[in-house]
Amino acid sequence: MINWGIIGCGNVTEVKSGPAFSKVKDSRLLAVMRRDATKAEDYARRHNVPRFYNSADKLINDPEINAVYVATPPVSHAEYAIRILEAGKPVYIEKPMALNHAECVIINETAEKHGLPVFVAYYRRTLPGFLKIKDLIERGEIGKVRFVQIQLFKSPSEDEKDGRLPWRVKPEISGGGHFFDLASHQLDYLDFVFGPIQKVEALTINQTNLYEAEDFVSASVLFPGNVAGTCNWSFSVSQEAARDSLEIFGNKGMIKTSTFSFEPIVLINEKGRQEFINERPENVQFYLIQQIVNALSGKGEVVSTGITAARTSKVMDEVVMEYYKTKDKR
Repeated sequence: MINWGIIGCGNVTEVKSGPAFSKVKDSRLLAVMRRDATKAEDYARRHNVPRFYNSADKLINDPEINAVYVATPPVSHAEYAIRILEAGKPVYIEKPMALNHAECVIINETAEKHGLPVFVAYYRRTLPGFLKIKDLIERGEIGKVRFVQIQLFKSPSEDEKDGRLPWRVKPEISGGGHFFDLASHQLDYLDFVFGPIQKVEALTINQTNLYEAEDFVSASVLFPGNVAGTCNWSFSVSQEAARDSLEIFGNKGMIKTSTFSFEPIVLINEKGRQEFINERPENVQFYLIQQIVNALSGKGEVVSTGITAARTSKVMDEVVMEYYKTKDKR
């Protein structure tokens, strides 16, 4: 039985991840930790979790807990992951893996030193719809892949407009702006489908001055096999201009869908147009957590590890490198 503890039981753990730990066979959520003991107790009560702590060390050193999920903001991912690994326990880290690639390297070196695994919550690598896309490509349904196009456009929130900034746009806490939070999923998935990105060229700017982090990113990337990628992220458009588009073009057809809104997967090729359901599980991390529990029980491997996730952090660092060179906010 894998007895899990969660450090940082905030919003991401309410539905996306937390309940899945007790739904997976041979797994249960035994304890949660939050610095605010009242909030930790409330979470434990609502989710039927036996124990709660307001100290990370107490949770990490609980002798019955044999795996820990770190769901805090990225600024503390490395600190907690290292403490967990040094306590002799595997760690599952919310994405992005850490504040920057350098911290990812330290986490992986610590894991190697102690002979322990690191897993990261890039769960699209295990979702049925995204596996379907990978399968369609590998079956040659669009022929030889030529290029990929990502467009993710969102409008600023009212809080951002009013100066009540969420931690996700504070580089010293999140690593960057919304790009780090959202594009990390997209870049990691493309790494899964096409292999590690080999070259990056980017333009990163701030167009609104609502916060110091980047709010517009345009990147050209190159995958193995000479597959090109053109990616644009904007977090300053009108609501009417919002867009979430993932398109993959081959010499015999194309695939299009969305990354976050789970739109149907559309395949267009010489056979015509086909649609496939892009399933969104109730707990989107369920399949990845199931894979992790199986691996910790000696049954199989995990597709999202500290090694694969570090590659994504390295790419994101390369994209924003020029922007943050003089700002020293990360």
